[in-house]
Amino acid sequence: MKNYQQLSNDERYQIGAMRRVKFSLRAIARELGRSPSTISREIRRNAYPTDGRYKPLHACQMARGRRRRARQGTCFSGYVWEIVRSLLRRKLSPMQVSGVLKRFRIVSISHETIYQHVWDDRRYGGDLHTNLRQASKKRRKRYGQYDSRGRLAGKRPIATRPIGAENRSRLGHWEIDTVLGSGKACILTLVERKTGYLQIAKLTARTKEEVFKAMMLLTHRHRRRYLTITADNGCEFHGYREIEEELSMRFYFAPPHHSWERGTNENTNGLIRQYLPKATSMEKLTQEQCDWIANELNERPRERYNFRTPNELFL
Repeated sequence: MKNYQQLSNDERYQIGAMRRVKFSLRAIARELGRSPSTISREIRRNAYPTDGRYKPLHACQMARGRRRRARQGTCFSGYVWEIVRSLLRRKLSPMQVSGVLKRFRIVSISHETIYQHVWDDRRYGGDLHTNLRQASKKRRKRYGQYDSRGRLAGKRPIATRPIGAENRSRLGHWEIDTVLGSGKACILTLVERKTGYLQIAKLTARTKEEVFKAMMLLTHRHRRRYLTITADNGCEFHGYREIEEELSMRFYFAPPHHSWERGTNENTNGLIRQYLPKATSMEKLTQEQCDWIANELNERPRERYNFRTPNELFL
């Protein structure tokens, strides 16, 4: 009998995406390989109390709060807290801070204790809480922009991806998406599935021509590390065949309304919103700023990689 494992934050984002497109509890459970009772309990315990809606960010915060242990008897030096505060100001999450401190054998301190420190700081007028991730990307609806004229005819379904892409065992399999601003300008994101390594490019408009130019820019840096790219059905990816021919790689497409099948993008785009909140104009955003944001996130230690960073794993 397998030991029960708590739902991960990635799974909570996938649940949120499937709930938005009216999946049943049993269908969600089947997609995640969980029991229907687990999904039902998660939604019941972590839904918004006012309207009953399930929002992943709120669910993550609620779950974290229940795991918080009492801090009685815990005592750390001012030096340790200075390190904690410094890492928090670099936008690392309390979980990541805890992992870094353990990895480098500085001190063993739980992420619950760090969260408590942050909220104590806020209670007394501090600003540490402003460094925590507070905004999640709500998936946009692409009204009228799905392919209706054959421009994505012959596209490869995500189910036919190589096994190395599906199980994240081989480097070179990516997910692609766009994150919108308040105007025409937006950004293109590429996330490598095995390592979480992120690249960002500025687009002056969400068109296939802009995507092609951005892909040439980004892939020039790591030309031999592109085997496949998984995309949604947005009109900006209608020029995928030209990209395939130029880069000698293959595109795969998730079914419409199946954003949870690209969970790496879903979570990463939420992280990007820490730097580029919703309704932010990206008209004056530069490629240098995009590179800086990507590097900031690539330097964050990740729990799923035993608190190593995407830069360590990819470069």
